[in-house]
Amino acid sequence: MRLTQTSFVFRRVLKSLKELFWTHILTSGTMAMTLFIFGGFLLIQENLHGLLRGWGSQVQVFVYLEKELAPEELDQLLKQVRSYPDVERVRYVSKTEAWEKFKQTLGAQAGVLEGLKADILPASLEIALKGPHRTRAAAEALAQRLRGLRGVGEVEYPEEWVEKLGLLVLGIQWAKWVLGGFLFVATLLIVGSTVRLAFLARRDEIEIMQLVGAPAGLIKAPFVIEGMIQGVAGASVALFGLWLFFLFLHDRIPASFGVFAPGGGLHFLDLQGSVVLVLLGWAMGTGGSLFSLRQFLKRWSG
Repeated sequence: MRLTQTSFVFRRVLKSLKELFWTHILTSGTMAMTLFIFGGFLLIQENLHGLLRGWGSQVQVFVYLEKELAPEELDQLLKQVRSYPDVERVRYVSKTEAWEKFKQTLGAQAGVLEGLKADILPASLEIALKGPHRTRAAAEALAQRLRGLRGVGEVEYPEEWVEKLGLLVLGIQWAKWVLGGFLFVATLLIVGSTVRLAFLARRDEIEIMQLVGAPAGLIKAPFVIEGMIQGVAGASVALFGLWLFFLFLHDRIPASFGVFAPGGGLHFLDLQGSVVLVLLGWAMGTGGSLFSLRQFLKRWSG
């Protein structure tokens, strides 16, 4: 494209953005909402992967007692558990200690526990497995043995939750693409409507350009560039909204829950995820414009 043609295209783009300002704003806003929802799924999925890494990196078994055991019964239970060949260490957590630990975990939000009794949480045993036995099969076998002991109410180990969480991550991945697909189609239709409005607003000018032999690429270029601008602008707004949403959640979910990978916690989309979101916005704007132009020009020429 020559310099004069490039200058003409960008003048037309600036004029259209000015004349149809609110139409472009509406289209960019629609894209922003679509990409915000899609990016929200990406954000949830990424942090659930963090949970998977955190729980998968430390295989421990947690035994919750049915009631507060007498000292002799507790000693007997501890000796029995410590005698298992796959057990490295056992730590007893009393109701009071569990309550204090829970309050520390909540931090500044511990006020929500006001009025609750300190013994509401059960006493428990935290059991660490020896290196060779830190597997799902070993943890499951130990859990089965522990469930048969007197005084034991419930037994949990992270691998159970890792499996359930993995299914949840898979469900979110499917929902992301299915719901995202419907939203993308709806957004493309809206982009197409914007292109048609801009086309009709410049119909006389385009007819003159066709009469003087202007190439089709020169006629289409302003509309395609406008679609690109709308897509990138929508993606930028979506990223900013996701960042604000992330900050809102980050201040309300204590990282000290200890369920994430070591040194981790809630985190925002990485550079790759952010770039993917911007590229999706660019592709939606460009694709919607090209598709609408092709259909509109075909009907008009006919």
